[in-house]
Amino acid sequence: MLRQLPRAGKMGERRGLRVAVLGLVLGAAACYCLWRRAAGRGRRRGAPRVPPSVTEESPPSPHSVDADALQKLIHLLKATDDPLIQEQALITLSNSAAFSVNQDIIRNLDGLSVIGGMLLDCVPTVKEKALNALNNLSMNIKNQEEIQVYITQVCKNIESAPLNSDLQLAGLRLLTNMSVTNDYHYKMTDKIPCFLRLLSEGSERTQVQVLKVLVNLSANPATTRHFLKAQVPSLLLLFDNCINRDILLRALVFAANLKKNVNNEGGITIEDEYSEDSLFSILCRDSTAFAQKLASLLHHPDTDVKEQVVRILTQ
Repeated sequence: MLRQLPRAGKMGERRGLRVAVLGLVLGAAACYCLWRRAAGRGRRRGAPRVPPSVTEESPPSPHSVDADALQKLIHLLKATDDPLIQEQALITLSNSAAFSVNQDIIRNLDGLSVIGGMLLDCVPTVKEKALNALNNLSMNIKNQEEIQVYITQVCKNIESAPLNSDLQLAGLRLLTNMSVTNDYHYKMTDKIPCFLRLLSEGSERTQVQVLKVLVNLSANPATTRHFLKAQVPSLLLLFDNCINRDILLRALVFAANLKKNVNNEGGITIEDEYSEDSLFSILCRDSTAFAQKLASLLHHPDTDVKEQVVRILTQ
């Protein structure tokens, strides 16, 4: 019996931590729900949501989580190795980041480095929740300056994660935010073959998310040579009238960006650099099949799709 006492004490301590984090989670969740409910009243039914990274502002923060509660959550993350506690704390921090003021508070409390450290955790669900939290926190430019140090690890998590898993999708969502500007593209270019593989092999959800990253990267002329050398023989399959509209439209924007960059940068079109099954060959060298696909898409019912087709054909 005496030998069981230390274990009981440890279990009691863990229960205490779980009770503490549960109280913080419930309080923060209630505040978050109040804000979402209040924000929803001002939104027309059926109206599309505006991405918070663009124009939607968090309301004044009477319902937001205070700095003391956020500090306790961050301390809990540093103090415990219990995956359940870690996940709940990360979920609460992620929801709290809906408020712009909390994005700054979490950064000033060194929360970004604590959350970033979770990306090395061996538990996939903990890594996923950490990625979700960083994704919400990356809406802040100053936060991006700190989060960018984790891009290499995020790419590793995406590459090693099971195909189409929540962990993989969470990593792609974070890279989407981090690739909106050209500032950190150089940290992702080595993983372009990985992204193109996900485009070929992934589910529709994965394809949509990876295309968001590819569209952002391809808008930067500095990445064009990396793309054109890559091999993605199944790309032409995406340019079809029966393909999901969200996938088709983004694939067309991706191709249009690359074609534009090729036309603007004469040095890129040194054909000897590219293999027969490269993206350059598909889009530029032996483009008959691609041109036939585009001609068929001119009859697509969606106006945006047809506009992107015309954009490619007129470059």
